Amino acid sequence: METELLRYERLAEDLSGIISSGSLRPGERLPSIRRLSRDRRLSVSTVVQALRQLEQRGLIEARPQAGYFVRHAAPRRALPAVRPTPEEPVPVDVSQRLIRILLGGVQPGVAPLSAAMPASSLLPVAALQRLYSSVVRRHARLLEGHSHIHMDEPLLVRQLVLRSMGWAGPLAANEFVVTNSCTEALALCLRSVTRPGDTVAVESPGYYLMLQLLEVLGLRALEIPTDPHTGMSVEALDLATRQGRVAACLLVPNASNPLGGIMPDENKRRLARLTAERGVAVIEDDVYGDLHFGNERPWPIKAFDQTGNVMLCSSFSKCLSPALRVGFVAGGRYRAQLALHKTITSGATNPISQLVLAEYLESSACERHLRALRRTYERQVEAMRAAVTRHFPAATRLTEPQGGFVLWVELPEEIDATALYERALAAGVAYVPGELFSASGMYRNCLRLNCGNPHTPEIEDAVRRLGRLIGG
Repeated sequence: METELLRYERLAEDLSGIISSGSLRPGERLPSIRRLSRDRRLSVSTVVQALRQLEQRGLIEARPQAGYFVRHAAPRRALPAVRPTPEEPVPVDVSQRLIRILLGGVQPGVAPLSAAMPASSLLPVAALQRLYSSVVRRHARLLEGHSHIHMDEPLLVRQLVLRSMGWAGPLAANEFVVTNSCTEALALCLRSVTRPGDTVAVESPGYYLMLQLLEVLGLRALEIPTDPHTGMSVEALDLATRQGRVAACLLVPNASNPLGGIMPDENKRRLARLTAERGVAVIEDDVYGDLHFGNERPWPIKAFDQTGNVMLCSSFSKCLSPALRVGFVAGGRYRAQLALHKTITSGATNPISQLVLAEYLESSACERHLRALRRTYERQVEAMRAAVTRHFPAATRLTEPQGGFVLWVELPEEIDATALYERALAAGVAYVPGELFSASGMYRNCLRLNCGNPHTPEIEDAVRRLGRLIGG
């Protein structure tokens, strides 16, 4: 008998065929979920899963109270190529170059296209400020003590447990450790499962902050090819881990930074099973999970973890406020080691911020904000893609992000984005060169652009100036 997995995949392929044949044109409405369920004799959940897959592939979009529609095609550019990566692990040395690049990007008069930060105007800053005043008044004794034993505020943990129901949970309350950021959560995970000199499998291209963590902890990076749509290659990870030389796997499967892709559920399931069988700890950064462009939140790899081998890390810096400095890790079987490292290195995370976050997460305003923010980021990414298409050389390739707010750009092979950076900065434009997303210095003809700000005429002009420099 056909499995549920095959049923939703078959429906997705059938609908994809109808769209590609032109029988359903851009802007036209798909049959309703109830009609598809009735006509195909499938459960509603199976139909929703098929539609979710088509959303992730960029073929359809959901419109509130209206249904699913075929997406209008943006000007097409080829996707960046998946490149072969070094077969041997390498030491990491990116921090000094990266610091120089990021400092350049915050100079007065420079367009903010480098650091992946959202515009403050998009965040609920005023609501959080009101909550800080209210929490301090109602909990006057919070500043009188500090505990290295009871570090996690129960009200915040409760909200994290409730939110995990949308991640195929719920996760157990005793899995969580509240941290000072997602970065601290990732560092605690690495300290808990590696020793200096160990090898960690990472995405290529992969988030530069993760490479910095490997650098300061004396770890080596083994780059695994990563596809702009489907994420880290499970096949390549399989080959890399056969000899037992990899201690951990560090990745961003949902709206990855810098590619913006979402790993399909089946790939997440395979990765969770493979790493558990081989004793490779998985450290998953899900900071962009709530910033997906589809109708439903993508599940993390943690949802497919059967052995407690996956450590799920996240924070609210990209969607609520970077200044909150509150993150968390759901540590699985490593929770005791994580809590010990947290106790020793930094103690409890600010209890006032924990309560502020708990109360905001509990409010109906939070989900309204996140829904609006997702649509805003999606529009800003599309606007940036369109601007790059207008102003960059014709041979430029672009990603088609499925979430988040960054865009990966592959320039013609002969262009060195690192060598071009100083000229771009002098022209008032900053970006992050592609080589900083690789421990071995790959992707010199690539760059990443931040789309976290509204696409103003000033941003458009900055992209135009950058395109003119690139085109020579």
